Amino acid sequence: MFESGAIVHYLAEKTGQLLPEDPRGRTEAVQWVFWQMGGLGPMAGQNHHFRYAAPRQLSYAIARYTNETNRLYGVLDKRLADREYLAGPDYSIADVASYPWVVLWQRQGQSMDQFPHVQHWLETIRARPAVARACAPVAEVNPNADAPQSEEARRILYGETAEVVSGR
Repeated sequence: MFESGAIVHYLAEKTGQLLPEDPRGRTEAVQWVFWQMGGLGPMAGQNHHFRYAAPRQLSYAIARYTNETNRLYGVLDKRLADREYLAGPDYSIADVASYPWVVLWQRQGQSMDQFPHVQHWLETIRARPAVARACAPVAEVNPNADAPQSEEARRILYGETAEVVSGR
């Protein structure tokens, strides 16, 4: 199985957790996972790439993806204005999928002063015991997370083409 959205959906279905049972709640959770997969993740990922991994700084690309990330944070803030979590009153796969992107808000050139509901949501999720346990070993597992990428890492991460992937 691949694709993080499909993985969290499969695990929720299999365990009966993190996905509402009622059709409306279930649909809301799934649509917010799709929102993350189609918007937040790709745009924040491009934001990170052009800020930290691109071989040279391109001001247009940095501004483009910083602004689009900002717009998506606005969508998120509006959604969270009247609810604790993305799909409603309960923590769901929508929050699981979105939180890892939003917790990096500073690296994305965003200010939480602009997004009070997102900030509250981040604090609420960060306080969850399972999230705290999962995040605790990050510095140990990836001690060089903030270091510039080496040329070898760039080649491996960004140099593959269809020819390389297909083995032709």
